[in-house]
Amino acid sequence: MREKSRVTKETDITISCNLYGSGVANIDTGIGFFDHMLDALARHSLMDLTVNAKGDLHIDDHHTVEDVAIVLGKLLGELIYPAKGIERYGNATVVMDEASVSCDIDLSNRGYLYFDVPFNGTKVGDFDLELVEEFFKSLTYNMPLNVHLVYNRGKNNHHIAEATFKAFAVALRRAVAKNERVGIPSTKGVLWVSNCFY
Repeated sequence: MREKSRVTKETDITISCNLYGSGVANIDTGIGFFDHMLDALARHSLMDLTVNAKGDLHIDDHHTVEDVAIVLGKLLGELIYPAKGIERYGNATVVMDEASVSCDIDLSNRGYLYFDVPFNGTKVGDFDLELVEEFFKSLTYNMPLNVHLVYNRGKNNHHIAEATFKAFAVALRRAVAKNERVGIPSTKGVLWVSNCFY
């Protein structure tokens, strides 16, 4: 397990992660639906993940969701890069009843998010659904990695959001799958040199 913390005037966050775990999750952000999504992310990526976050929830959930993504992204970047002996690319389509979402990942050390997941409203319970995109945006650019999340179909907002997190989780699990034959998975021969992007 590797740990990373971040403290600001808005949030106090500590995250521990074992990238090659068994999907054990211990999540406490103070935001019930977000906890549920992070639990799904851990279980389906097979990461062991502990998240303890205290944020200014009296204002709204934005800072907490965004800052958890920042810390998690930076931590995953430390665990994965320099990329070597892993698949690098991963994709998955996850269905939840009527909902279907696809995710494609490239562990390129280049931050890019294509997010095309429309919702049929603004909230699930008290959770602002616009924060789903904010989470993946902050995660993507702080890791960094290339992520495409695409809605295929669905009506139930809970199902659509959960399929989004699960599709990302499965795609990430496949991208970090060990394969020594791959070596450094780039025609450039490198995916990480100091702070330079390749």
